[in-house]
Amino acid sequence: MTNDTQNPPIASALIDGLVADLNPVRPMRFANGMLLTGAAALLTIFVSARTLGLRSDLFSGYLNPVYVMSLGLTLLLAIAASVAVIQMSRPHVGNSPSGWGWAAAMAAVLPIGTLVTSAQFYANTGTAGVDGEGGHCLYTGVLLGTMSAAALTLWLRRGAPTSPTRAGWLTGLAGGSIGIFALALYCPYDDIGHIGFWHGLSVVGSALLGRLIVPPLIRW
Repeated sequence: MTNDTQNPPIASALIDGLVADLNPVRPMRFANGMLLTGAAALLTIFVSARTLGLRSDLFSGYLNPVYVMSLGLTLLLAIAASVAVIQMSRPHVGNSPSGWGWAAAMAAVLPIGTLVTSAQFYANTGTAGVDGEGGHCLYTGVLLGTMSAAALTLWLRRGAPTSPTRAGWLTGLAGGSIGIFALALYCPYDDIGHIGFWHGLSVVGSALLGRLIVPPLIRW
């Protein structure tokens, strides 16, 4: 009888000791993650516009269709990849977000188009037809993308992503897409060769950097 009467107080004391050091954690809401990413994207666009300027024909209403298509696909990829990263910070049972894959497949139209047109151009002229001055877009797009990638990495550090490697790829992909979208508002080139090769390479480079840098920062 003595043990029976003492066990409840002992169990209660044990539970109290286990929870004594616990602190309430603010829930990670999807909307907050999107607001953080949106703020980082707007800051990226602002920095690009202030330092580089904007295209002279951006608000003319007579934009090249290839440019408009590339801008839309880049924005779609940026949104889809960002959504995937934000959802990965909150592990749950069910299907993983795959919208970014479809967005990436659609965005791949641009580099594929570049390969086709370059092959045709090479057959006619003996040169690839891709301008050699796109290095500025390549490294500037990657640099601009670091702001959004950093914001998403901070968000992931608050959560518990179950696949740091995939999270790294997607963080770099999202940041690079946002960076090259901001840069495209300045870039004066409309041809698919420049956009598909240099802009596409910038996004791929950002994804590679995300794969290398992000996983060690978010492992738990």
